[in-house]
Amino acid sequence: MTSALDITQAVKPPRAVFVNFPLGHQTGPPDQPELQRQIVTDAMRAFETIKSPGTIVELPYVWDENDRTWEDSDYTKGWMPTRPTPEQANALEAARQKKFRH
Repeated sequence: MTSALDITQAVKPPRAVFVNFPLGHQTGPPDQPELQRQIVTDAMRAFETIKSPGTIVELPYVWDENDRTWEDSDYTKGWMPTRPTPEQANALEAARQKKFRH
């Protein structure tokens, strides 16, 4: 499942389901379990029926039919946080591992 159509098209997976939702929310908004189950069910059905390699099925769900401003923030340069340096990433990972050892 993807919410990044351009990236999915570029990597050419064997099959994919696209949902035009904010990145990281392919199965729907928080606290909407019925919608989330329906989206996952529809995605599984699509995966079962795709016959041609590289097919991307677009599911018809809309995040908010009255507000599409999330698209501006999700797909605007600078929306991602700055990547940590390798040293910062190593320090964060060491701290995470230490927390789970104790």
